[in-house]
Amino acid sequence: MAQVTVTIDGKAYRMACEEGQEDHLTDLAGRLDQYVAHLKSQFGEIGDLRLTVMAGIMIMDELAEVKRKLAEREAEIHQVRSTLAGETEHQQSNEMVLASTLSELAGRIESLTGKLSGRSVPVN
Repeated sequence: MAQVTVTIDGKAYRMACEEGQEDHLTDLAGRLDQYVAHLKSQFGEIGDLRLTVMAGIMIMDELAEVKRKLAEREAEIHQVRSTLAGETEHQQSNEMVLASTLSELAGRIESLTGKLSGRSVPVN
């Protein structure tokens, strides 16, 4: 297990993480520090715990918004796939009708060709 020291609101915290995740954890802590700094600039010194809770709530609010947007996009993708599947079925149906019609026309042409070749053409 790897360890990394992160700084949030000027305080160092030693944390454990999976090997190779040190940079990711440092990045996450840096982003949390930005939230805390933003709140501190707006509200001043209101206590570490309160700042951390407010930052956590802001992050959860953003996460909820991202999840909502993701659900909307997934619903749109599902709708597009359903529409595409319906259009594909419609296209396949049209192709089957066209193939049947062409087959029927080919049969008629063969029948007419047979009738025409069976008739004698008068010679002058």
